[in-house]
Amino acid sequence: MEKETFRSRLGFLLLSAGCAIGIGNVWKFPYITGLYGGGAFVVIYLLFLAIVGVPVLTMEFAIGRASRKSTVRAYYELEKPGSKWHLHGYVAMAGNFVLMMFYTTVTGWMMHYFYLYCSGRIMEASDKEAVSAVYDNMLASPQIMGFWMLLVVIAGFFICARGLQNGVERVSKWMMLSLLILIIVLAVHSVTLEGGAKGLAFYLIPDLERMKEVGIGETISGAMNQSFFTLSLGIGAMLIFGSYLNKEKALLGESIRVAALDTFVAFTSGLIIFPACFAFGVSPDSGPSLIFITLPHVFNNMAGGRLWGALFFLFLFFASFTTIIAVFENILACTSQIWPMSRKKACVINGIIIAVLSVPCVLGFNLWSGFQPLGAGKTIMDLEDFVVSNLLLPLGSLIYLAFCVYRVGWGFDNFAAEANTGDGVKVPRWIRGYVTFVLPVLVFLVFLQGIL
Repeated sequence: MEKETFRSRLGFLLLSAGCAIGIGNVWKFPYITGLYGGGAFVVIYLLFLAIVGVPVLTMEFAIGRASRKSTVRAYYELEKPGSKWHLHGYVAMAGNFVLMMFYTTVTGWMMHYFYLYCSGRIMEASDKEAVSAVYDNMLASPQIMGFWMLLVVIAGFFICARGLQNGVERVSKWMMLSLLILIIVLAVHSVTLEGGAKGLAFYLIPDLERMKEVGIGETISGAMNQSFFTLSLGIGAMLIFGSYLNKEKALLGESIRVAALDTFVAFTSGLIIFPACFAFGVSPDSGPSLIFITLPHVFNNMAGGRLWGALFFLFLFFASFTTIIAVFENILACTSQIWPMSRKKACVINGIIIAVLSVPCVLGFNLWSGFQPLGAGKTIMDLEDFVVSNLLLPLGSLIYLAFCVYRVGWGFDNFAAEANTGDGVKVPRWIRGYVTFVLPVLVFLVFLQGIL
């Protein structure tokens, strides 16, 4: 597959942000913000985003741009002879496959609910129990989930088959701009609902008493975890975009912009959720129940709810599908550099592989629901999510970090030289001590907490 580059810097920023922005921004960030003290939590989160997330993101971008290779081949270009860093490249590539084993299914859920609102069928569910039954019926049907999962896989690889610029960059740019418009429209509508001001106050006004109830340590830990996981670091999902990037701009500034876009979407999601829930006397919760039960119940009792529900799930689909496209591109680059082939052939082969690998997640909610690998109530998707989120992301980030700061790897001087090439915010020399001795401890703590 011929090496391509981005047509524009905007394309790089929007595609990178699209990869980072996912459903976790919507069904987790607003909830834990409200739980951990509102605005006070946001300040702590932004601090950890700056000192944990952004440095590791800059390192992934730097490895990609310096090597001009995919996740699986980048180490080969930069490591010292005889080193074994490249073994992590294969683990990172596997991480992209595992992520897609359940993310394609969840993205299919968004498409299904968008269809339900467009058709008006979900509006027949007048109470929360009826809305919950719609969700349960979807999970119980391998046909429904399998259909939407296959549609997501086919659509994703069809876009990737058109090339980086004409397919991936063009479609992701359009979807991300649409996403930003949608989320602003939805937020404005939500905050202007009668009774929504209470939700806004709960979300934004710092509440130290609420933070103390949960625990200061728990709040700090939650902020650090969210700041780390929100950028999808550790499996090379961001590295690949660095490999397509020119050297006109320094990388720290680009990382800050990507993190800012990701945070904007996460924060604005709360402006949609809290005012709407408080306006209708519904308690916002976390996870799938928030997205597929609580909020549809709110929409179904709202004036113009069919339109607002459709727009909300269209926004969610854009948020998750841009991640799909970005990770598919990474998978294509990896497999094509191991086994040279045309982009279209790589799309067909990987499309079949991803579709087959996604089947266990689909069946784990119905035909294979008796298989609960992590204990009672835990599905196959929970296992796949655990492997990616609790193992591969933090450990992978730790390896990228070590490679960029220690002499046995690429080394800090080489990393800083690459990151600082171009105009913009530079990596300061004084940060060397921090990224060498402090940051590895913080990332390891994220991993340790995820395991415990």
